[in-house]
Amino acid sequence: MKKITLIIAAISAIGLSGCKKYLDQSVNPNSPSVTTLPFSLTGTESIMAAIPNGLAQITPTNSYVQYGYWMGVWAVSSGFIVQPNLSQYVTNTNDFQVWTDLYLNLSNINSMQQLAVAQKSPNYQAIAMIMKAYDFQQLVDNYNDVPYSQAFNTSNLFPAYDKGPAIYADLLKQLDAAIALINSSSSAAVPAGDDVIFGGNMTGWKKFANSLKLRIIMRQSNLAGFSALTAEMATTLSEGFLDGTLEADAQPGYTLNDAHGGQESPFWLAYGTNQNGNAENILVKANTFEINMLHGFNDPRLTALYTTVQEPEGTANAGATVVRGLYLGDPQLSQDTNAAGSLSAIGPGLLKSASMPAVVFSGYESLFLQAEAAVDGIIPGGTGAAKGYYEAAITASFIATGAEYQVPGSSPAAYYTPLESAPMYYNQNKANVGWNASTGNLEQAIITQKYIALNGYSLFEIYNDWRRTGYPLNVPRSLDEAAIGTNIPVRLYYPQIEFNTNGKNVAAEGTIDPFSSRVFWDTNTGSDASAH
Repeated sequence: MKKITLIIAAISAIGLSGCKKYLDQSVNPNSPSVTTLPFSLTGTESIMAAIPNGLAQITPTNSYVQYGYWMGVWAVSSGFIVQPNLSQYVTNTNDFQVWTDLYLNLSNINSMQQLAVAQKSPNYQAIAMIMKAYDFQQLVDNYNDVPYSQAFNTSNLFPAYDKGPAIYADLLKQLDAAIALINSSSSAAVPAGDDVIFGGNMTGWKKFANSLKLRIIMRQSNLAGFSALTAEMATTLSEGFLDGTLEADAQPGYTLNDAHGGQESPFWLAYGTNQNGNAENILVKANTFEINMLHGFNDPRLTALYTTVQEPEGTANAGATVVRGLYLGDPQLSQDTNAAGSLSAIGPGLLKSASMPAVVFSGYESLFLQAEAAVDGIIPGGTGAAKGYYEAAITASFIATGAEYQVPGSSPAAYYTPLESAPMYYNQNKANVGWNASTGNLEQAIITQKYIALNGYSLFEIYNDWRRTGYPLNVPRSLDEAAIGTNIPVRLYYPQIEFNTNGKNVAAEGTIDPFSSRVFWDTNTGSDASAH
């Protein structure tokens, strides 16, 4: 935190120099008088969208990629040197760090908020408050206790750590205050094209804030006092939520630019192909765990989430078109250098184009949250309303991925539309697919279908749900014989930069064990059982 406070402008200039102009925040955010609100908004929104979509700006890594591997969504391609931090869970204080990226962006957002207050721009101020809640929740969910109340105090170079529950409680207050500020500022100026998420639609920002509020509340579903949060949700229930007609997507003008690389949508830039047509990340392949799940559910999203390949020569079905994967750390396939080309990669339902928008908070995630909240009594309607939210969430996922069933007997092949295919899917008499077939455990059905829908763009949320609920069941541990521990890691180490610059305060957090030092809301030891 010390270095971020002191040299944030220098980090911005270095870390973002390869990105396009809308990511370039080369002005000093500690001197808000030299920048503008539109400039700050576009830049902070773009960085906020890039992190969960797989593109760490400061650390040259694919952010949150590890959660795709650990959660049975992706596997490391065969023929590569073993990645110990992925397949063996051997992590350290330098692995998977989004700390600097999040705090850097939060500092810029905080400066934008201060400028908005100074210029009496309440809508920009409210947007800043919502964005801060979005980024701070990620910090808590990754690390538990983090600097919060002293994070932006430039007179204190060694900020103390706030407790995770206290941060969560204040984030709810900040979101309520942001919604109230928007409601009381109907005549105030609103952003326009500088708002690359909602284009100045303040109703969209309120629904985003309310959906984020619901996510924060549902994350605490295992804690004593969870039911008391019903009253907390009731205060803004009438504002509505993101859904199948409105979601939070960033679009600052992503494009595949031959002259200036790095202008692609962040998910495409992390996992698609570059301007020369070469794959950006050939390590990512389909995981057999999710392939088998989708086959078992007769789920047409299989060929949207993963590419198809031909079975190799010498196999029983040589030449057949299939989705073929492997388990993380498979000791046999990991040594098979000829198998990499016959393994499925990230599919066309996720990798759509270099100009695709970046999903910040999808409508289907919000609908799944509403379904679970209705079952738990956090929002009204009970299981009847929950069924509607659940099926609407699946429908939104089908539309987003373009998943379609083939019309039986059609030649040449004809397909039902995604809107037609979704009810064909969720009306199956299969547990964890059909609502009526899942009445024994509706939470398991909701989280299992959410797991499928969040493949790709929301790997961190998949991991968070698994830690919280233990679903989906039987997420496999790595098959690597050198894998340490007895379960899947449940948190990250604090980053080395904190030990270097804020050592006393990070040391006060005690010794962190990635297998047992849980985030405060993670009390479900079922995730341990499902990891074997």
